[in-house]
Amino acid sequence: MHARPLPLAGRTALVTGVSRRRGIGFATARTLAALGADVFVHHYRPHDLDHPWGGDDLEAVRDGIRESLAPGAVIGDLHADLRDAGAVDALLDAAGDLTGRLDILVCNQARSGDDGSIFDMTQERLDAHWQANARASLLLTAGFARRKRAELGGAATTDTRPGDRIDVLGPFEKPTGHVIWMTSGQGHGAMRGEIAYATSKAALAGITRSTAAELLDVGIVLNTVNPGPVNTGYLDEDTTDRDLTGVADWIARTPFGRVGRPDDPAQLIGWLCTDAGSWIVGQVLTSDGGFSL
Repeated sequence: MHARPLPLAGRTALVTGVSRRRGIGFATARTLAALGADVFVHHYRPHDLDHPWGGDDLEAVRDGIRESLAPGAVIGDLHADLRDAGAVDALLDAAGDLTGRLDILVCNQARSGDDGSIFDMTQERLDAHWQANARASLLLTAGFARRKRAELGGAATTDTRPGDRIDVLGPFEKPTGHVIWMTSGQGHGAMRGEIAYATSKAALAGITRSTAAELLDVGIVLNTVNPGPVNTGYLDEDTTDRDLTGVADWIARTPFGRVGRPDDPAQLIGWLCTDAGSWIVGQVLTSDGGFSL
């Protein structure tokens, strides 16, 4: 009998936005755990309480991740509102303190709801989605990169001008870390009534290549994943936040007869964070079963 391969054994992953067992963050945390990683998860339950699906039992969330941990691996968690920029370093510190290292960052946190069309857009809606979705991901990545640069003995950088490169610390035999951002389907079709959300997600997709190029100077690999339409509860009649008229008929006519499940993008993310997936760099990858076609 062959032992289960554990390509992430000895590595520590931080996954943000893990507060619901129906969510992509939960599936991703379980996938990374099953691959051998120690896992630290971030959650912000008040966001869920404002939605029809409500808040999940956080202890049940923790238990679900524990069930997937490899022998000897550990889990930690922290509540934080990542719209507060001051919460970013505290979260990174807590994740690193779990095992004394941090190797993987999955920026899955997202603000959804309280959005609108361009006709009723407000400064407050734009700012709230930008802060939670795009700014938090950029600040988390910046903090992770600075920590990795310090570990490698690189000097701090300030006042970088357009076109400047910092000192390259490589070449590297393998990545020193992995970062995953999450975008949405705004590049494949209209997202009516979700202008603030789509704007914040488009920012991450748009800046992926530039950020990935800079992160390579310290050996970190960044990719962005568009999970496509994944039912995390918003396509269920009793927990939806939208009009589902005609949706069931539409799904039945799709190639696989279903929308995505949280495990679908989670499996891609897990593979990207292994050495086997490390030659994929700076890409915006769509995992949608062909919906965008």
